[in-house]
Amino acid sequence: MKLLLSLLALGKLGKVLTTGGSMIISVFAYALLYGWKYAVGFVLLLFCHEMGHFWAARARGLDVGAPTFIPFVGAWIQLKEQPMDAETEAYVGIAGPMLGSAAAFACYLVATATGSSLWLAISYAGFMLNLFNLIPLSPLDGGRIVGVVSPRIWLIGMPMLVALFCWKPNPLLVLIAILAAPQVWRVFKNRHLENPEYYRVAPAVRYSYAAYYLALAAGLAMMTYEVGQALPSQ
Repeated sequence: MKLLLSLLALGKLGKVLTTGGSMIISVFAYALLYGWKYAVGFVLLLFCHEMGHFWAARARGLDVGAPTFIPFVGAWIQLKEQPMDAETEAYVGIAGPMLGSAAAFACYLVATATGSSLWLAISYAGFMLNLFNLIPLSPLDGGRIVGVVSPRIWLIGMPMLVALFCWKPNPLLVLIAILAAPQVWRVFKNRHLENPEYYRVAPAVRYSYAAYYLALAAGLAMMTYEVGQALPSQ
């Protein structure tokens, strides 16, 4: 009953959409363009990605809200308290792409076992989504991960985002650039260590996250390419 009442109140500004309600709306929106089966699969992949963040945040003792979805924008979890150090932020950041990639790979295994082009398309969307999120630029997951290695890596992320926009223009990329610009500017002006304690971690931690990030990015790039080549031409 509470879920039903929440769904009926979705039109009220200032009300936070429930996870279930916003998922239903997202499925409906994507289904209008891609069909309901693909829409359900894609939204569930988004859910897996966000639950990776959710469980990682809970594991580190952070107060976190359930995922919220907005069609054609994505999904996010609300961190009600911010990480106390860059390593915790990286831990929460990398958990989403890791679980999301595992879910996409599971879809790929189903596709190869059944020969289903639908499952193949869903897995491709999952690999592409998680690869995109690894662009080293906050607020994307990649920016949160590489921050523990060096915030200067964000300077690489902005040109990557611009190149992606030139290849496939999308208003969402403009929004991400606007949100990322202040942090990138601070790094460019050598003011990224306003709180040096936040980024102070052991060298072994930096090397570990760098290895995790590169391995995940390489694996996703390979799978995105391979599955993209295997998809039936439209």
